[in-house]
Amino acid sequence: MDRRPPEPESQEISLYVSTYYSLLRSTGEVRVRAFEEAHAFSGSSLHTGALDDAPDVSAFAYAAARLPSEMIDVELIVLGQSHELFEAAGYDVQEWHVSRTRGRRRPLRYDGRDTLAVFIASTSDIDDLVPIVTAYQIEWNKMRARIRREIESEADIVAALQNTRVLAETLGVSVEDAQKLVDAFGPAHAASSARAIYDHALDLRMRILAPSFSQYQRAAQRWWSGIEPVYMTQDEPRRPPVYFVSSNTHALANLIGGYAQSHADEIVDWARARDPENLGDDVVRAATSKNTAELAPLLYYLLRAYIHSDGGTSKAREVRAFEAQKGLVHLTEPGHIDVDAQIARLSELDPDVLDARLKIPGIAQLKESDAVIVNIDYPLGMAAYHLLSRLGQGVGEVRGIYIMGKAATLNGRVGDVMLSGNVYDEHSKNTFLFRNAFTAHDVAPYLRHGSVFDNQKAVSVRSAFLQNKEYMDAFYRGGYTVLEMETGPFLSAVYELVNPRRVPSDEVVHLSAHTAFDVGILHYASDTPYSRRQSLLSKSLSFFGVDSTYACAIAIVRRIFERECSRV
Repeated sequence: MDRRPPEPESQEISLYVSTYYSLLRSTGEVRVRAFEEAHAFSGSSLHTGALDDAPDVSAFAYAAARLPSEMIDVELIVLGQSHELFEAAGYDVQEWHVSRTRGRRRPLRYDGRDTLAVFIASTSDIDDLVPIVTAYQIEWNKMRARIRREIESEADIVAALQNTRVLAETLGVSVEDAQKLVDAFGPAHAASSARAIYDHALDLRMRILAPSFSQYQRAAQRWWSGIEPVYMTQDEPRRPPVYFVSSNTHALANLIGGYAQSHADEIVDWARARDPENLGDDVVRAATSKNTAELAPLLYYLLRAYIHSDGGTSKAREVRAFEAQKGLVHLTEPGHIDVDAQIARLSELDPDVLDARLKIPGIAQLKESDAVIVNIDYPLGMAAYHLLSRLGQGVGEVRGIYIMGKAATLNGRVGDVMLSGNVYDEHSKNTFLFRNAFTAHDVAPYLRHGSVFDNQKAVSVRSAFLQNKEYMDAFYRGGYTVLEMETGPFLSAVYELVNPRRVPSDEVVHLSAHTAFDVGILHYASDTPYSRRQSLLSKSLSFFGVDSTYACAIAIVRRIFERECSRV
């Protein structure tokens, strides 16, 4: 008997969502302060101190990392789906500065004065951005009130940034939280951010430009239009079969592109001289021991810093050119949509530069394959549905769909890997049941530090902020232990790839009976909201995250190679 998950016991979260969607239907500007009460009383697990007098620096740091440094000057945030919509409303965003954040890949444009334009790819961008901006404003104003009581001048607050103990005493927070604030500002912007907090209270305004489902589909079409010419070359008689992967743009590139392995000596010498993140000795030791399993993760992790160490773009171009020669083409922001893609023709891959863990028996048979891997940089929430739906319309036979992403775990530890065959999707209210192509046996041999748990149950949530303890308790009692944002939307698209009707709502959906292709879902834990050991708010995965990320990526690529060699 199919068992539906319990309904989340959180009227506060539902009220919050209803509040900002109803207000943002307005054609004019809406003050963010209108969201603050519903936000504060929602009890968000990422903003537990919203109602406290003391600043919740962890929540502010999380929000600040997902907003651009220009936020200290921003007064109006305008959300839209295309350049045409912005321009029709009087915002010439193509002439504005490109702005970026550390914690979110989202196209932003800044007018140089007080207005930030945000391109949204799905409703998930709204569910993500509104709580982030609201938390940012709440905590900014709480910090300002505290600083104004304790410090007499801007110079004093800038001086306090140099001494985290003084800053902690000023704000009434722990030294650890004070350091989070400094890290959130970043070295280059700490002084200006501190002055801005001292100088003025925040009263942000938001405006959304006529969002529509068809505009989301148009964005997906523009994205595919930037990929299709590379996916299907002129000399191919038909559209090649595809293995679709959603992961990131570094894991598969390093595993099959081969640059780091082929330039190991140069990277080791650079690490010996620079000692990045105190990993220099580890790199030298692994290189001396000739232990590929030890050296490869270090090379992969340090490659990004190595590429940017010369301060220019020549190294990045060199890496892309090398990978292209080995059969992997990287597409940056295809169709001006901020979800990068990679195209890898299996017949053109060079076995000599592949990661050693991918060299399965009979790998030479890949030369006879007609298949293509399309790997995309994992999208946010409902954007996953729109992009996979459009890709499904444009490719030939689909031979496999593999999803790798970060998630919160309610029963594991950071760095563990969770494999689910049961996914509840908050967007469609469906429970998807499917046979996961992966088991613990497929991942465990390549995971050195964490554990692998298969037969798990996942929930695709609307936003990281739109969860509270009651919400998590309700799902945990039903055996749902994985919280993430993309799998449900991806599975909705999978359903429509193999069925003659649109995805239903509020049903138990059996996918295994209909999909002729592989479906594999892997999540690595980046947050443990039920544990004090580690929190999404407190620590980056850094090098530790390489272990679980690459274990998942290796399992995916091996699965593709094995299936294709067997088919050939």
